[in-house]
Amino acid sequence: MNQRIVVAGTDTEIGKTVFCAGLTALLGANYWKPIQAGLEGETDSQIVARLGGLSDDRIMPERYRLKTPASPHQAASIDGVRIAMETLDVPDPGERPLVIEGSGGLLVPLDGTTLYIEVFARWRLPIVLCARTALGTINHSLLSIEALRHRQLDILGIAFIGEGNPESERVICEIGRVKRLGRLPRLSPLTGSKLRAAFEAAFKSDDFTP
Repeated sequence: MNQRIVVAGTDTEIGKTVFCAGLTALLGANYWKPIQAGLEGETDSQIVARLGGLSDDRIMPERYRLKTPASPHQAASIDGVRIAMETLDVPDPGERPLVIEGSGGLLVPLDGTTLYIEVFARWRLPIVLCARTALGTINHSLLSIEALRHRQLDILGIAFIGEGNPESERVICEIGRVKRLGRLPRLSPLTGSKLRAAFEAAFKSDDFTP
């Protein structure tokens, strides 16, 4: 079976989609965003395709495309859609690995009773946890690690995004007992070529092998 990795985040708007673009390019993988909330401007799939230099056939279609940029449960409610966990089976990526991007943080609700992390627990796939390096990341990261461990999910490691914060990164990895995969700095301007160069300098493809 081909390598399949879930990229989760400690919060929303931390750079998870940009990270997925870099990881997809590094691994020569396909990309899947099961639930897209917000359709104005570029979707996450379009951003990953542009930054990762992916052809259309390497982007797996979303299961749910919701108009409102909000938590999946709220966006679905506004759109009059019910997100059913049983419809979120992982697609066959063919001969390539597959990078799967979650929405927001781990405990984002999909409906009144189901959290996104419960979908991850159903899949039983290895997790890469993305965390920002800004103030508050220690608490958010350790809570996320605890939630994953509580559900006995395999954490490949943690990837930091932002300016270097060696002490916070050290404490998170030491207390959380997780591998530091690397750190992706904020890039300006953000282009595909700059992302690929920064990603290859910061991360090793072998670290993403379960």
